[in-house]
Amino acid sequence: MTAEQAKKEIERLTELINYHNDLYYQQHRTEISDYEFDQLLEKLVKLENQFPQFRLPDSPSQRVGGTVTKDFPQVDHRYPMLSLSNTYSEEEVREFDNRVAKGLGGQPYEYVCELKFDGVSISLIYENGLLVRGVTRGDGVRGDDVTTNVKTIRSIPLRVKGTDVPAWFEVRGEIFMPKDVFEQLNKEREDIGEETYANARNTTSGTLKMQDSSIVARRRLDCYAYYLLGEETGIQTHEEGLKKLARWKFNVSPTWRKCKNLNEVLTYIKEWEDKRFNLPVETDGVVIKVNRIDQQEELGLTAKSPRWAIAFKYKPQSVSTKLNGITYQVGRTGAITPVAELQPVFLSGTTVKRASLHNANEIARLNLHEGDYVFVEKGGEIIPKVTGVDLSKRSPYAKPIQYITHCPECGTKLIREEGEAAHYCPNTTGCPPQIMGRIEHFIQRKAMDINALGEKTIEQLYRRGMVKTPADLYELKLADLLQLEGFKEKSAKNVLEGIEESKKAPFENVLFALGIRYVGKTVAEKLARHFKSLEALAAASYEELVNAPEVGEKIAQSIIRFFRNPENQNEIERLRKAGLNFALDKNSFVPESTVLNNKSFVISGVFKKYGRDELKELIIRNGGRVLSGVSGKLDYLVAGENMGPAKLEKARQLGIRIISEEELERLLNGEAI
Repeated sequence: MTAEQAKKEIERLTELINYHNDLYYQQHRTEISDYEFDQLLEKLVKLENQFPQFRLPDSPSQRVGGTVTKDFPQVDHRYPMLSLSNTYSEEEVREFDNRVAKGLGGQPYEYVCELKFDGVSISLIYENGLLVRGVTRGDGVRGDDVTTNVKTIRSIPLRVKGTDVPAWFEVRGEIFMPKDVFEQLNKEREDIGEETYANARNTTSGTLKMQDSSIVARRRLDCYAYYLLGEETGIQTHEEGLKKLARWKFNVSPTWRKCKNLNEVLTYIKEWEDKRFNLPVETDGVVIKVNRIDQQEELGLTAKSPRWAIAFKYKPQSVSTKLNGITYQVGRTGAITPVAELQPVFLSGTTVKRASLHNANEIARLNLHEGDYVFVEKGGEIIPKVTGVDLSKRSPYAKPIQYITHCPECGTKLIREEGEAAHYCPNTTGCPPQIMGRIEHFIQRKAMDINALGEKTIEQLYRRGMVKTPADLYELKLADLLQLEGFKEKSAKNVLEGIEESKKAPFENVLFALGIRYVGKTVAEKLARHFKSLEALAAASYEELVNAPEVGEKIAQSIIRFFRNPENQNEIERLRKAGLNFALDKNSFVPESTVLNNKSFVISGVFKKYGRDELKELIIRNGGRVLSGVSGKLDYLVAGENMGPAKLEKARQLGIRIISEEELERLLNGEAI
């Protein structure tokens, strides 16, 4: 393909993918399958890597992430991002209305009401239609530049098109994590033995400040735009601004409403008090804004908040109900989770029967007694949680709840490691929930993807003594499956075919499937690329592990414990004999370009934009080689901050070309240095 052909194809693919993105995220319909969309995106990314000079500013490849930001520079806001004054009562809303009426001196006015979504405020700056900067609220005067992470959010336009788009404008919005995404994220964390997140809002905030934008992309954040700013926007009311943002393809929540007077405002507040629980995002109130922009300017600002807007906050719904008892769940990693069994009670739109108590520390903090009446709320309107005890209803004879000392499933004495909040059952090979949980983890889509199996089938196989470890799956016969309830020859053959097909799963999937505690999908992928084989990973020292991407002290220690366990060693050997992939497939590596022309590099020091492993991968994927030491055969030493003086001195003595991170990027772009 010539450069001119590549340029035209990149333009065509960019326009086509952006069109399908708009269909999906703004119009809620599709014309192609997810697979077809992924194929288009993959083709575009490959072309852009081969011809980076033709990558467009609004390329959808930016949605995938992959950039690592070591520091988030601070940026001053052109318009201060003030917080709103809060009110919790109808009386205070009336007082606000009186202040507005007085401030406007008898002029007629109206309001716009919007739901207050529980996320992270963001300022989006556009120049000549292009998104150039995304900045957090910070202290209201300046915030952190998180542009790279913001660009991964698919509902935020990278380019705004239209005849009425000013040269510069700002959009204020709320970045949030949808409820279903938050729940799935917690399930995944629970699956690998990590503590679950408390609420979606804090998780969103933490995600937006992650250094690796590819992880941010996988978190599937979303954004509602709620305010348009700029000197040439052409709007006279807030209502016009919301409509213009919607025309420009921003994601504007359709729940807003123009209200002619205070009574309509109060009606809106009452209407959404219960309806809000059916929305896909957490809400905690209503924002009330004077509609006309000139009246907003006339009312002005205080030092902390605008006088023309206020936030009505719904009081957290809290109910009292009886604690019938506590049950203890055992996860696949052996972690014990205490669960409050409650007298059923209606709360925030649903009937609540159970609430997680997290760990022994929480039970002690609440000072729970048998038969207590407890107060229950929904954390972030999603997860039921016990917030306190109604002491007025406690029996004088009630006994404090004692945390269990032995596993409720197998009777093994529980352990609690130093620094850990949770108790664990150490009986990994004899505790039924752990055994079945590991097998369920092994067959899931992100692991070995044996979709013909399910929880009920696994339970049958375990109860009948046919499968006690994942390796046993590869020894199943047709006659075994035909003994199971509900199985006929066709369904049994489907299971066997699925098991056989799983042998083709790539190494990173196999590594994740092994169920090493704290090793989730992302960490498994990084480990697979770093160590290249299970043999190398198993032999790695603690120092080698903590130097690998995404691996800290806790994960490194968990990996070492896993591979030292004789039962795990035996299981791995059985899986190896079954034919699973325990090394990266060399044929699966397809270089993105040959621009580095087999030149050799040594990476040393700390870099601003990339981690060392990411730089190594960039070099290899673009036709270069990475060496471990400086020698006369070396072409380039890529020098970062705090690099070892010995390598630097040796490179100088040998006349090796010493280049910076920026110069390496120029080489990757095909430029001379």
